Amino acid sequence: MIKKVEQLLTRLSEVEHKLGQPGIFDDQKAYRELAQEHSYLLEVKNAWEEQKRLEKQLDDNRQMLKGEQDPDFAEVLREDMLAIEKRLESLRAKLQNLLVPPDPNDSRNTIIELRAGTGGDEAALFVGDCVRMYKLFADHMGWRYELLSCAPAELGGFKEYVMGLSGFNVYRFLRYEGGTHRVQRVPETEAQGRVHTSAITVAVLLEPDEESDVKVEERDLRVDTYRSSGAGGQHVNTTDSAVRLTHLPTGIVVYCQEERSQHKNKDKAMRLLKAKIAEVELEKKQKELASNRALQVGSGDRSERIRTYNFSQNRVTDHRINLTLYNLDQIMEGALEPIANALVTHYHQEQLQG
Repeated sequence: MIKKVEQLLTRLSEVEHKLGQPGIFDDQKAYRELAQEHSYLLEVKNAWEEQKRLEKQLDDNRQMLKGEQDPDFAEVLREDMLAIEKRLESLRAKLQNLLVPPDPNDSRNTIIELRAGTGGDEAALFVGDCVRMYKLFADHMGWRYELLSCAPAELGGFKEYVMGLSGFNVYRFLRYEGGTHRVQRVPETEAQGRVHTSAITVAVLLEPDEESDVKVEERDLRVDTYRSSGAGGQHVNTTDSAVRLTHLPTGIVVYCQEERSQHKNKDKAMRLLKAKIAEVELEKKQKELASNRALQVGSGDRSERIRTYNFSQNRVTDHRINLTLYNLDQIMEGALEPIANALVTHYHQEQLQG
């Protein structure tokens, strides 16, 4: 690890030198790539320096503890050492994750689509809980998010919820969320206190950028407009602002009714449609190269049960990497980074072996 970090710190000096050159802004694409690499390398440097600082502090405490006569102060030192060791464990995991080479798609805009599966009302409620969890995670990571489309359920939560997210490393940390998420808990409506099992599905899509080759011809589209339903006060059911797009060649259907403007709804629906078309194309390519196991890793297949959330035991288990944590309450408050870090590192190792 030390050798790898040293290489990256040397590269940081090179990148900073290039960013300081006159004319750097002449090539905007090259500048963006350098700025993004600089941001990544700086994060590695900060994590490495913090790790070294904590290791020195831990060593200093050990030395002090050897000759400490005051039992009260010795106890303070031990408690401080425990806190440092816990922080170091988290920091080393983060650094291990940072040493996974950046991917060109790491910071690409990402669309996440959650749908209620088995479990009826309880599944819809869990979609609502997970939407909140991902939003809190986004807040923690400094990402932006926006609602693209949703279908509220009668008793709360959502039958379906689609949102777009943008920010540094947003796809890197969300790409492995795709699949079936199972929840085990006692529903509020359950008088006997029995645990019910429900499931939702999550799909994670890369949003095509302006340079992508996803082109949608108007002649391949059927555009239907209709009146919005659900929340919206006096503006609901007054104009045909909701939009449904059907892509005739693939049969993909998307809709949006969140905006009051039909034009804005069409724009959002088009973004989702292009992301779904891109996903279909990617799946085709992956099937053609199915012999390469590494390409199949973490493809976000919704049929794969990836995670179980057990509320009565405050436990979450990610089945792909056999990771079990007993802090589900914190995870539902957006503390997803330890799981995301572990998944990024795991799949990088699989790709190296593949």
